[in-house]
Amino acid sequence: MKQFKFHGRIELWQVLARKMLLRWLNVYRLDPERVEKPDVLLTVPLHRRQHWRRGFNQTELLAQPLARWLRCRYHTHALRRVRHTPLQQHLRASERRYNLRHAFACDQDLSGLRVALVDDVVTTGNTVTEICRVLQAQGVAHIQVWCLCRTLLGA
Repeated sequence: MKQFKFHGRIELWQVLARKMLLRWLNVYRLDPERVEKPDVLLTVPLHRRQHWRRGFNQTELLAQPLARWLRCRYHTHALRRVRHTPLQQHLRASERRYNLRHAFACDQDLSGLRVALVDDVVTTGNTVTEICRVLQAQGVAHIQVWCLCRTLLGA
């Protein structure tokens, strides 16, 4: 994961996206009535400066093939980061809670849709919580969070 995200090993995107797909398919097969196929995939946006520095948004690289394989829509720019924030990885859990408040906006009407939010790493959950707040205000019917890694961080 670190090689993919921080060292520009973008050739790993397809393998990692395939792992996400296989995991979701396994969960879906176990309980297709509870786990619904999303109508649209969204990705956690980077601030434009961070995107420029890194050269790519790792979640976009993951979502593009996932949407194709699942035959659902992918809205590249539905979510946007409206203000620059310090990187979450450099903050303690207590600081992360406040770092992303009002940092995201949604520019598309997603009311009534089932959304899968693609992220690479979920640590405290503050990023996805803030984005889910924005999506719920847009009237999204159902939100799933898909990630490659779930880590834990102490407060």
